Amino acid sequence: MVKFDFLPELPSPNLDDRRFDDLVEECMMRIPRYCPEWTDHNLSDPGVTLIELFAWLTDQMLLRFNQVPRKNYIAFLELLGVRLQPPAPARTELTFYLSSDLPEAYTIPPGVEVATIRTENTEAIAFSTDSPLIIGKPRLQHVLTAQTVEEIPQSLRERITSLWTRQPDGNWEGSEQAIFAEEPQPGNCFYLTIHSDEPLDGNVLEVVFQGAVATPTGINPNQPPRNWEAWNGETWQPVLLTEKDDKTKGFSFYELAQEGKNPNQGTEVRLHLPETWPVVAFTSYRGRWLRCIYTEPDNDFGYSRPPRITGIAVRSVGGTVRASHSTLIQDERLGISDGKPGQTFQLQQPPILERRENEYIIVIPPGGLPQKWQEVTDFADSTSESLHYTINSVTGTVQFGPLIREPGKLKQETQVRSRIQQPKPEDTVVQIGDMEHSHLEHQYGAVPPRGSEIKIVAYRTGGGKQGNVQSYTLQSLKSAVPYIAQVINHKPAANGTDAESLEQAVLRAPSILRTRDRAVTPEDFEVLARKGSQGGIARVRCLPEGFNRQAGTVGLLVVPQVNTDGITRGEGLSPEQMILNRALEEQVLNYLDERRVLGVQVYLEQPEYVGVSVQTEIALEPAYQNPLAQQEIIQNLKIALYKYLNPFTGGLSGQGWEFGRPVYNSDIIALLQKFPGVRYLGAILLFPIRKQGDTWERQSAPEPLIDPGVQGLICSWDDINIRSGHVINVVNR
Repeated sequence: MVKFDFLPELPSPNLDDRRFDDLVEECMMRIPRYCPEWTDHNLSDPGVTLIELFAWLTDQMLLRFNQVPRKNYIAFLELLGVRLQPPAPARTELTFYLSSDLPEAYTIPPGVEVATIRTENTEAIAFSTDSPLIIGKPRLQHVLTAQTVEEIPQSLRERITSLWTRQPDGNWEGSEQAIFAEEPQPGNCFYLTIHSDEPLDGNVLEVVFQGAVATPTGINPNQPPRNWEAWNGETWQPVLLTEKDDKTKGFSFYELAQEGKNPNQGTEVRLHLPETWPVVAFTSYRGRWLRCIYTEPDNDFGYSRPPRITGIAVRSVGGTVRASHSTLIQDERLGISDGKPGQTFQLQQPPILERRENEYIIVIPPGGLPQKWQEVTDFADSTSESLHYTINSVTGTVQFGPLIREPGKLKQETQVRSRIQQPKPEDTVVQIGDMEHSHLEHQYGAVPPRGSEIKIVAYRTGGGKQGNVQSYTLQSLKSAVPYIAQVINHKPAANGTDAESLEQAVLRAPSILRTRDRAVTPEDFEVLARKGSQGGIARVRCLPEGFNRQAGTVGLLVVPQVNTDGITRGEGLSPEQMILNRALEEQVLNYLDERRVLGVQVYLEQPEYVGVSVQTEIALEPAYQNPLAQQEIIQNLKIALYKYLNPFTGGLSGQGWEFGRPVYNSDIIALLQKFPGVRYLGAILLFPIRKQGDTWERQSAPEPLIDPGVQGLICSWDDINIRSGHVINVVNR
């Protein structure tokens, strides 16, 4: 049942204030007049019982008479143009790996479907690529060295490729050259500039190094102190996905030496390039830029001498492209037109995702050429010549323009009255009675001619929370793609949401009336950001004026929608699951760009997440002193903590932890004391978990309270590597 408690408490007229007692009394007073022979008015009399029964029924009707029925409220929403939003597809990135190095650039078309593995209990979940993927042919142009690392490199020396020669296969080879200083120091780095006739955005690049024989560098090969980065047009982005992708082991060629191979044979470093990898110029060198930096070693095993290289080559072995949880349906026949206005057709696989430019309906008249029709949200601005149609994304219903019979009596009566009040000699009085059956007909949108074939070129179905799959689960190609040996998703899918419910639409209606599709106030930006994300944003907050904001800018803290099933499994939600992906960011910014005030710049940020690990001990009631009961109680307590300490279901309201609110010991005490079976609750220890660089670290000492900062958010998750999970020990008391 929809509740309307959120509506303003405006004065409401009481249409009928009679109640049960009033109705009974009124009926009893009428007995002497209408039935004078009835003299026994005791409560035990059957007639009085009937009076009370009908008084109760009338009282119920009067109660409903003073309320707006739910159906009427839904009708009001329809008049406002409110429609249930369809499910939003989860998004991720798919990485395709080639079976071999190709002699020329290779393009993987859009719409390639990759699915999870189907099991006995779960159906396969399919994703399709959103755009073509071009795997180019890179060429190494320059190898430059620098003594210190700079954000914008200025002090560069070309002392390697100037001493080498380019081979016919494009490789650079020559005498031994040190890639760091003769006495290596943290901050030493070298740059590679790459050229290509094709875009290399998102490519998987292998840099093949040939090393000198018997040149130990003194490092720990399993933890080499170096970072690989690429310039994405704005900043330097890490591109080494995992340490196992560096077969050189930090240029020590440790594995080759263990296998008794000659480092001159060469081995590669596999780099996953940024989604955007533009051509830029630093100093007098132009190209796409990579760099490797000698970083401060975490141990005492730094470079005692510089690695020496005898050759470098580059090649593309794959690429990464955006994908969404969807299945592409092509050339579906809807039916034959009967030539009547307002006819509808049904798509076979609803719900339907937001249509793209190449997804539309064509109408093929008998003996005529196919016509491309245009989808509209409604027929308000359509004329009888407009080739328009609408699609209900939730039900998959396609409708063509209706014929509306509008009564002309009201308009004509108005004209007659105006003439009666101000008559003119030339006016002729028209009898109103002759207009009883007068109507005006208006066709909103064209009608496909009778016998026309209706087809939809393409549409995508899918979406929902089930698309928020984990990393490394999308690996099954639904159809063979030439030269592709493997496909995988290195990142989890996110932002998939189910279709909007009626209750959610009711809550959305007041915000629609308030914003009127224009972003002016902070609340407007928050409401429209959610609307523009199509369910991809769970929470958003506009940064207050003066908080890391410049004049003329609006900053929004965004928490994207994620799959919260990990909470009920006792795993919690990691901050890595709440990363705002590039596709969702572009979608929201493009939507706000059309609705913002001219001159205002909008940017999206992520809150500063702070993890909390709770450690305590409990004693149970005697009835629960058995291993199975203890295990179940501990698991339920941990689930309650993960549910309470997260941005989605946490906090006092259960709608997500409040921005900037600290965690106190008393919060945890109040939560755990509610559970039956817990007789004693020991000291509560709170351990903060904060991000240090690229990793999360758990503080060794507890704190009395954990403050996430003014715009921070609390979260909790279970990671055995950093001991972020909650610890609850059972003691005997």
